[in-house]
Amino acid sequence: MAVRLVLQQADIQRALTRISHEILESNRGSDDLVLLGIPTRGVMLAERIAGIIGSLEQRDIPVGALDVTMYRDDLDRHPTRTPRPTRIPESGIDGRTVVLVDDVLYSGRTIRAALDAIGDLGRPRAVRLAVLVDRGHRELPIRADFVGKNLPSAAAERVNVRLTEIDGDDAVAIEGGAAVGDEAANGGAR
Repeated sequence: MAVRLVLQQADIQRALTRISHEILESNRGSDDLVLLGIPTRGVMLAERIAGIIGSLEQRDIPVGALDVTMYRDDLDRHPTRTPRPTRIPESGIDGRTVVLVDDVLYSGRTIRAALDAIGDLGRPRAVRLAVLVDRGHRELPIRADFVGKNLPSAAAERVNVRLTEIDGDDAVAIEGGAAVGDEAANGGAR
């Protein structure tokens, strides 16, 4: 299986720094801002973004985790993972700007589920979406407001995000597809 490394640690840090600045600019500062990461890697990314914004604004930015497992509409087609705890900051989400943070935006189904989950938790003033990678192939009319990297990819490929907190290093790779020279080795078969 072919693996292409597309982002390394420095690239991910630059992308998160840019996303943080874009969030601040869009929100006109950090007032009433709440970041909610979608487990697992979205939570780590939300915490990193909150740290960057916090250092720029000289204040703590509320950050939490939003598990969407039971809100998904495709549970019958995918193995159910164990739900993770949802953690909403003490300040809540009512009347605030909530930025959902996830690692990869693909079909849009996870974000649709997240919007349903947020509706059960409160009524934010606005909901925005920040993703490290947008790979296309949307099945629902959802788009990210803040994107670290657009990575057009084939549907058969897999975008693999690795983060130090979970995986021991930071990297984004695309797995699958034919590597250069593989077509000849396989007799030109696809």
